[in-house]
Parts: sequence; structure tokens; C-alpha cells
Amino acid sequence: MFIDTHTHLYVDAFDEDRKEVVQKAIDAGVEFLLLPNIDVETIDSMNQLVIDFPKNCFAMMGLHPGNVKEDWREQLDLMHGKLANGNYIAVGEIGMDLYWDKTFIEEQKEAFRIQVNWAKERKLPIVIHARDAFDEIFEILDEMNDDSLRGIFHCFTGTKEQADKIMTYGGFLLGIGGVLTYKNAKIDEAIQHLSLDKFVVETDSPYLPPVPYRGKRNESSYVLHVAEKLADVFQVSLKEIEEKTTENAKKMFGLN
Repeated sequence: MFIDTHTHLYVDAFDEDRKEVVQKAIDAGVEFLLLPNIDVETIDSMNQLVIDFPKNCFAMMGLHPGNVKEDWREQLDLMHGKLANGNYIAVGEIGMDLYWDKTFIEEQKEAFRIQVNWAKERKLPIVIHARDAFDEIFEILDEMNDDSLRGIFHCFTGTKEQADKIMTYGGFLLGIGGVLTYKNAKIDEAIQHLSLDKFVVETDSPYLPPVPYRGKRNESSYVLHVAEKLADVFQVSLKEIEEKTTENAKKMFGLN
């Protein structure tokens, strides 16, 4: 089996065929679908998907950095209550995104710190979104990292040096998605010196579809294309990628 460790199948892009897309993934051998939250507006639809597919879908709780706006404290207050009273496998999707807008950079930093502390308190992994913000995230992790902190750098698109820096924290893996299949992304050059116990695979559906689906809606079943490319990068069998990334994900998220 494969695990799509990062998929937003609950968003509007799947309103017309959500259950069919989930079943398509399961039929393709992608049996576990891990759902990072975005903001307070997405919680109900995310949780409904877990209700509909309780053996396959697993939810996280967190505020996406791109949605840290004026009401970020109110959103976090609500999410903290949900986290305390729900069955969530991680705190995510959290982090920093300075690609589009730096207006709320200080608020993003504070929201990230708060949510990292939630994960520590509840002994959960974190799922980090890092876009044009590796240095800022590293600065915070340098302050907060300890033996209790672990997680995934989702959709890793950094350099070899950034990958090596992440490895120094001890408890983190790299989430590898469709960008690995893009011709000029050069992610293979940044990761091929690492061992296979440092990776999980993901889609970030409906975003960032792998080749040959660029320009189309991404789906969880397409994680097989990511795995195939990863096998090519490391010159191992697809079976080895399947076994290792599934083992890594199960261990990180406490999945049976």
C-alpha cells in the first residue's frame, strides 16, 4: 500500500466527485489519505471525509500560513478546542509562506510557534509548509527543537543545504510530491544523497500535479507517479519505495 501523506480532498475542487476520487485512490493501492487542514472554514468538510472513509482518511488540525490574517488568533482559539476534543494525527498544515504576501510575517511567526507548542503538548508531529521562508522557519525551529519535536517538511522544494539543515533536527522527514517530476525543479539533486528513511510521498491534491498531469487537477491516486520518479532517482524498485515510504509515514503519524 501507499500513503498520500498530504492531500486536500475535502476542498471545493472535489465537490462533484469526491467519493469517486477517494475510491479511485484506494483502488490504486493508495489506502491511507492524510488530510492537513487549511483554516476554520475547512474543518467541517475535512472531518466529514473522515466520517465517510474512517479506515482510509485521517485528519490534522492547523492554520495554513497563507490564511494567517487579521483574525488569526480567533481561528487558533477555535482550532485549539477542536484539537483537544478530536482525533487528529498531526498539527498541520502550519509554517510560513512569504511568496505572495509579507504583510503578516510576524503573525505567521507567532502562529507557527503557538502551533508547534500544541504538537509538543499533545506529542503529535507537525506538518510544515515552507515557501520562500526556510530561513525564518529554521530560526524558529532552532529555538524550539527538542527530542519531542518531529514532523514533515511538506512539498520539499529546497536545496541540498536546506535538506541537510532539516536533517540536523533529528525528527523530521521530507514530503516529496509532484514537483519532483518537473524537469527543471532539480529536487533530485537536493535529495539523492539522503537515505530512503528520510522521505514520505504526497500529492498536495488538488495542487501541484505530477507529470503527466501538469495543468490538471491533482488526485491522490497520482502519488504513484511521484513514487515512480523517486524510484528512478534512487535507482531502486517501486516496491522498495512503496515499502519504505509507507513504513516512514506509519511511524511518523502513528498509523496502524
